[in-house]
Amino acid sequence: MLLSPPPRADGVDPRLLGEAADWLMRLQSGKNTAEHRRAIEQWRTQSAAHAAAWQRAETVLTTFGQVPTRIGRETLNGLRSPGRRRVVHALGLCALGAPVAWLAWQHQSGGSWGADLRTAKGEQRTLALADGTLLVLNTDSAVDVLFSVDTRRLRLLRGEILVTTARDPAAQARPFVVETAEGSIRPIGTRFSVRQFEGETHAAVFEGAVEIHTARGREHLLHAGEQSRFQTHQIGAATPVESSAALWEHGMLAARDMPLAALIAELARYRPGVLRCHPDVAHLRVSGAFPLRDTDASLELLRLTRPLALRRMTVYWVSVEPR
Repeated sequence: MLLSPPPRADGVDPRLLGEAADWLMRLQSGKNTAEHRRAIEQWRTQSAAHAAAWQRAETVLTTFGQVPTRIGRETLNGLRSPGRRRVVHALGLCALGAPVAWLAWQHQSGGSWGADLRTAKGEQRTLALADGTLLVLNTDSAVDVLFSVDTRRLRLLRGEILVTTARDPAAQARPFVVETAEGSIRPIGTRFSVRQFEGETHAAVFEGAVEIHTARGREHLLHAGEQSRFQTHQIGAATPVESSAALWEHGMLAARDMPLAALIAELARYRPGVLRCHPDVAHLRVSGAFPLRDTDASLELLRLTRPLALRRMTVYWVSVEPR
């Protein structure tokens, strides 16, 4: 049950928090215009108290940007009608660093907050497992490591991993398995990536081969240079995958004739807050190499080389639009 916010939240005027909530809902509606953005800027700069209230709103945007995609979207959608009171409540929670709401959303995400291995948004991590397997976690990922006397098992809870398997040093070789919500992947001396989407898993093989087993018994052998998506009940057709698809391991994204909307969606995975692509330029095709560890540099590169403009409401709310 949502409680009413305290009379004053860490010194911020509750009345201004309410006004900030109204602006936040207007932004979330997706119908904000240049006129709306100017109006928000005028409101924000009226006084130090207004600036403090909007800073609280920015904190909410950052928190939602770090929540797993499905949970974050559902939460933001839930803040709409009749949601002004809910938004005010969320702004009030940020006076406490938003730990209560954050832990609640993490709990709903399947407990990935307690995973054995995790990365934050924009963070990548490389480590060697006990058997010598090299594991790379991409941005905003979570994995459980479940090694036993019988099996070497990874459970991908969220995000994306790149795996380079090693020969099992145990006296009796144990099978290596990566589990996802839709099934499992069993490598055959290989280097491969696995990414968890909503309702499906993407697997790409760079060396060797992998066996895909869906939760409902479908099977398929994926060879080096191939990629596929699968759900619990079916496996998509294999398509070619380029070796550059794993360049994220080195902090780069290689785009080849990629729709701008898809590129922006990928960059958004590596930064907090909201990064949007205007529908009028979503279809533009882009090729090039873009740094993932400095997404602002990637956005600036797009601005300089394409007929694009960057509209920044705040550092946490950026829209890529026609120039």
